[in-house]
Amino acid sequence: MAAEFALCAPTRLETAAVRRGLPAGTTSATLLRTGMGRRHAERAAHLLAHTGRPPSGVLVTGVAGALDPGLAPGDVVVATEVRAGERVVACPSAPLLAARLARIGLTVRTGPVVSRDHLVSGAARTPLRDSGALAVDLESGWLAAGLPASTATACVRVVADPATGALWRPVTLAHLRTAARTLTTVAPALADWGAATGARTVLLPHPRSFCAGVERAIDIVERVLVQRGAPVYVRKQIVHNSHVVARLEGLGAVFVEELAEVPAGATVVFSAHGVSPAVRDEAAARGLGVVDATCPLVAKVHSEARRFADRGDTVLFIGHDGHEETQGTVGERPGSTVLVEDLAGAARVRVPDPGRVSYLVQTTLGVEEVAEIVGVLHDRFPALQGPASDDICYATTNRQHALRSVARQADLVLVVGSRNSSNANRLVELARRLGTPAHLVDDPGGIDLAWLPDAATVAVTAGASTPASLVDATVDALRGLGPVDVREHVATTEDIEFTLPKEVRNP
Repeated sequence: MAAEFALCAPTRLETAAVRRGLPAGTTSATLLRTGMGRRHAERAAHLLAHTGRPPSGVLVTGVAGALDPGLAPGDVVVATEVRAGERVVACPSAPLLAARLARIGLTVRTGPVVSRDHLVSGAARTPLRDSGALAVDLESGWLAAGLPASTATACVRVVADPATGALWRPVTLAHLRTAARTLTTVAPALADWGAATGARTVLLPHPRSFCAGVERAIDIVERVLVQRGAPVYVRKQIVHNSHVVARLEGLGAVFVEELAEVPAGATVVFSAHGVSPAVRDEAAARGLGVVDATCPLVAKVHSEARRFADRGDTVLFIGHDGHEETQGTVGERPGSTVLVEDLAGAARVRVPDPGRVSYLVQTTLGVEEVAEIVGVLHDRFPALQGPASDDICYATTNRQHALRSVARQADLVLVVGSRNSSNANRLVELARRLGTPAHLVDDPGGIDLAWLPDAATVAVTAGASTPASLVDATVDALRGLGPVDVREHVATTEDIEFTLPKEVRNP
């Protein structure tokens, strides 16, 4: 789906620096020297807007003056928006460009870039810095404001002079040379951005993002913080999502790996993944105030583990070694529970009495993967018994079912979730089994521009630990590459709510 796009740089020096860095064979890019200043930028916008075949995207690049004192010559600013007078043009694809540039070792900042119709130096930059802008130039905002609203727009500027000091001084020429070298370095990323521009369809399977157990766990931590004040300690990540953890840390939550890190007598929250009886005993021995955020569906599996083992069964727990849910469930009856991780494990596992064996399942596994493992176990142990209802939680099953309904229609599947999220990883595996390229991204910055040129239809979903806002941000980033037709696909609806523990309920 590669289309023509335009790279715009003001001066001969900047244009030459970009041209030197463009990969050989870059045929879909028009490199346009616009001229310096507002008048030339507005004329270039008019030319691009009224050409016979308007470009799929326009990226304005070149050097700029720093407004933030933390920026040095050669640093790169990727605009989240460009401003010119009262006009503001958003650049939603900034996270994709910034991540691409950061991966090649450049110092990259994202934020607003402001354009003025005259050079700004010294103390005159202070009001612009106070507006929140990172850098100032003479063209970007004026050019972007003159383009049709449907045009994908981006701005990448390399700092040529720092925020403090006079603009014209002996070191200025050295700073310009540094900036020019960086422009050459960034050019391949600019070409990647352009190759990814164009109209596309985004499929949004529903349900996606937070489940009831995750919402409950986060709500518990927030309520404890309000009721008892910070700090509140949380053993392990409350849910497996880095953005959720970072937000709660900002509110005063302190995440620890083990209870030994919690001061005696302090409050500790157990994560949604559950803990073993040994952890509960340790908390009691140290006088910790415990609030249990274990998902009720995980607690159900713990109860089944106790019941099966106590009636004399060997319990085969299908799960991933090292996952908190596995550690907690196996820890219920460690002498009677054997971990089975995959088909190979199912084929070789041994039990003392084949007539007394049962199985349980980690709640976040893939439905098809578990069915295959259970099939092998049934063949080996005909007396095998399982839980009365599926251990894989409704949210995991529903999100897999929803993705299955759209994955084959997509050229690419993006699963938004953190690397340690089991259910998010299972969604990636499901899409790949269905024959569609799929990637796990923590946020829009995890998207590689190289995935997108041939992806006219992209399915975007999220694991049960992922905030819906991150899915929205991902769609917005794709929208920054061109017009997006968003299509919701509702596979099922969810209306489950779990009761909060009595310690945090409102009076």
